[in-house]
Amino acid sequence: MYMMATSPNSMVVNTSFSRLGPLKLPTISKFKIGLCQFSVTLDKNQNLIHARKLIKVAAEQGARIVVLPEMWNCPYSNDFFAKYAEDYDNKDDSPSFSLLSEVASCHGVTIVGGSMPERSNGQLYNTCVFGADGKLKAKHRKIHLFDIDIQGDISFKESETFTAGDKPTIVDTDIGRIGVGICHDIRFPELAMLYRAQGAHMICYPGAFNMSTGELLWELMQRTRAADNQLLVATCSPSRGSTGSYTTWGHSTLVGPSGELIATTACEETVVVAEIDYSAVQLQRQNIPLEKQWRREIYKFMDISEAESLKISTCFVSLPSDTVL
Repeated sequence: MYMMATSPNSMVVNTSFSRLGPLKLPTISKFKIGLCQFSVTLDKNQNLIHARKLIKVAAEQGARIVVLPEMWNCPYSNDFFAKYAEDYDNKDDSPSFSLLSEVASCHGVTIVGGSMPERSNGQLYNTCVFGADGKLKAKHRKIHLFDIDIQGDISFKESETFTAGDKPTIVDTDIGRIGVGICHDIRFPELAMLYRAQGAHMICYPGAFNMSTGELLWELMQRTRAADNQLLVATCSPSRGSTGSYTTWGHSTLVGPSGELIATTACEETVVVAEIDYSAVQLQRQNIPLEKQWRREIYKFMDISEAESLKISTCFVSLPSDTVL
């Protein structure tokens, strides 16, 4: 297992659609996933205790990978992010990461650690830590910050507090190649396309959609990202009863490669345990071979590796030279 696209020393897979071959199955291609949807309180220690309990529940039900919600150790509010922030590169200053490391090692599971406020070099990030067997494998900083202002409904700006991440994150494990996004990252199809191009079997999106965007877009976005890229999408949200003025939609879900709902829940506190079988991804890509149907003479998808120390992948669409805008 190794970390990819998260640091100057990480590895980046340079691919283009023209070079994609058949999907390679990982060592373990059939397993269970656990989505821990729970209430977040003002008490960080209580949140950590709660996370420990539900990860144990998921592991005892056979989950090999466990996903936590966005902002599971901290109320989703600009008023609290700085107060709850931790330095995840310093275990002595990170009780949340230490907990995840301990629990992952104890239960032998891979943990997609939702997201937590991270303090690093004077900046704050909305960060997901990804680990297996107690070791940090990757760290994804939310790339697309959530700024919204709907008159008479909701106004929230993550950019007032957080700095945006600038690197996609894809991780190789014995249960597949997994891409990571956080909440608003799911709104941008380019990131999911990049993960597909880099051979991802599944994308995990910890999220905290609100009542307005949740009802309208949460399920739609998951099913669209899965169907467009013929892979699995797993999401995990805080439950509806979480502390703060920002009310979360809930509905943690696992979606299959044709956009079908494999497992989901409502807004209550629960652990969703569902089975993943990557042969369904293989079958979907055989039945509808999109990679053979792309019109490369009309549009192109490029995965660009820049300077060796930078390693940032970018997607763009090019138009024919005679296109009139």
